[in-house]
Amino acid sequence: MTLSQSIAVFITQLDHSNIPSDVLEKAKTCLLNGYGIGLGCHNTPYAPVARRAALAMNGEWKHGGATLLGDGRRTSVAGAALANSALFHGRAQEDTCGAAHFGAILIPLLTAMIEADVYPLERLLPSLLAGYEAGGLLEQAYAGITTPAGFRASAVYGTVAAAAAAAKLMNLPVEQTAAALSNAASFAGGLLQSFADGTDEWRYQVGVAGQTGYTAAQLARAGSVSAPGAFEGDAGFIKAFTGQKCDAEALAARLGKDWAMHRVTFKPFPVCAFNQTPVTAGLVVREQLKGHALESIRRIIVRMNPYETGYAGMDSKGPFNSISGTLMSIPFCIANTLLYGIPDMKAMTAYDDARVNDLMTRIDLVSDENVKKLCCAIRVELPNDEVIDHQQLMEFADYAYDRAGVSELIRRVGAESDLPGSLYDGLEAFTLAPENHRIADVINCFSALPGSTAWSANNG
Repeated sequence: MTLSQSIAVFITQLDHSNIPSDVLEKAKTCLLNGYGIGLGCHNTPYAPVARRAALAMNGEWKHGGATLLGDGRRTSVAGAALANSALFHGRAQEDTCGAAHFGAILIPLLTAMIEADVYPLERLLPSLLAGYEAGGLLEQAYAGITTPAGFRASAVYGTVAAAAAAAKLMNLPVEQTAAALSNAASFAGGLLQSFADGTDEWRYQVGVAGQTGYTAAQLARAGSVSAPGAFEGDAGFIKAFTGQKCDAEALAARLGKDWAMHRVTFKPFPVCAFNQTPVTAGLVVREQLKGHALESIRRIIVRMNPYETGYAGMDSKGPFNSISGTLMSIPFCIANTLLYGIPDMKAMTAYDDARVNDLMTRIDLVSDENVKKLCCAIRVELPNDEVIDHQQLMEFADYAYDRAGVSELIRRVGAESDLPGSLYDGLEAFTLAPENHRIADVINCFSALPGSTAWSANNG
């Protein structure tokens, strides 16, 4: 079988009855994190831009269609996928599978499809899992090559993930699911330059990936004739993006054994995934620096794995004019953390803070292959040859929160903008057993946000 066929067979066989209980629980936790972080993004500026674009392209639907979450108007599934992904991505605090953010792609897409086309909620978790596993299989194998080359994992592998999830929700047979995956392989792509320039294209890449994967699945259902060798062919996805030959049989053998869902982690801070550990380390060093004037610091050396330091924007020292720049910058994140503690959205948008900008000039980022991924080493050089050394050793498990950990995280995020705990109570109940609820239960949580038409009507 070709790789698209092997993945399709695996996807079509996924069912509540054969998904391991720990994998299913992690899928529920991802669902809770996605919706919960999405609520906390209601005051970020990216969803309004995407909503205007979605409505311009697809129009406002008075009946049917899917809801623009946090807004209340309706549009097409594709339009809602674009806008709602931009909402969920607003804090850059969505989940991470390696270098890819599948939750911000899949959860808005599946929510819109279920609302618009009334798919049974029993399919939600298997469809979500299908997306993580198809996208995660490829991300784990190839992101180490494609990311340094300038391709964004969320856009490249997220398009395939979205096609897999949409095909599963639509209950497509094996042949059409394989075609959907092949279509997605042909359509995938996305660059990292936005991070280097501190601009916003990456905010919308996740929604475009969702739209494109949805298109791939709809084309397959409509009868598209799609390349069987779309992944492993001489001019296929893997050769084009990596320059390598693909061992389709070895990749397919991982499905259902090496679950991508086990690699999903969550972000405690509203910064890039690769900046979570530097911020964690900064909080430790901040305590060690008590009694020292931070202005007296001569130099700070930060050592990290080259895979992380090589990501676009990580070594930038500004000047910054958007959070797209600050959340990527290791010098900014460390300077801000040392000065003010746990970063929030307000701290990440303080572009003209003289103390932060001054301290950044003394922070140098060094690539060091001896530092493992997800770890960092910080050396602070003080007057009189005094030195503080700290190694922050982290593993995936440190960020792989359980349901209780995610519940605490999303409620803390919501507290930044005074969102009531009852909204999170509703999400917790829904994600624990979606099949026992209505998709309207989720939509109603977002309708209670300031700025939605429902909120405006009740508070006008």
